[in-house]
Amino acid sequence: MDDRLALRIRLFHESGQVRPEVAAFVTDELDALAAEGHTVTEDTAALLTSHLMMALNRLLDGAPLEQFPTDEQVAAELAGHPEAVARARAVSVRARRELGATLPDSEINFLGLHLAVLLDRRPTP
Repeated sequence: MDDRLALRIRLFHESGQVRPEVAAFVTDELDALAAEGHTVTEDTAALLTSHLMMALNRLLDGAPLEQFPTDEQVAAELAGHPEAVARARAVSVRARRELGATLPDSEINFLGLHLAVLLDRRPTP
C-alpha cells in the first residue's frame, strides 16, 4: 500500500470517522491484496478503501445500510467478474467474524465492483 492510501486510512481514523478496528481490518485486507501482487495505491484503491471503511463503521454503529435500486444492474455487471465476487464475499465473511459486521448483499455487490476494478489491473511484477 502506498503512503497516500495509508494516509487516507489514518485520516479517517484520526478524525473519528471510523473506529480503530475498522481501520485495522481494511488495512489488513489491502495488505493481503498487495501481498498477492496487486497494485494497491491511492489511485487504484481509494474508493474501495473509503467505501468499505464507511460501510463497516455504519454497521458497527447500528445504522442501516440501504438497498440500492441498481442492485440488479450491479449484479449483472459482476457476472463477468467471478473472482471479484468471491473476494467480496470472503471479505464479508471475515468482517462478520472479526468485527461482527454483516454486510448486506447490496454492499457486497458494490464491494465486488470496487474489487473488480482493482483485480482487473495487471499485478505488479
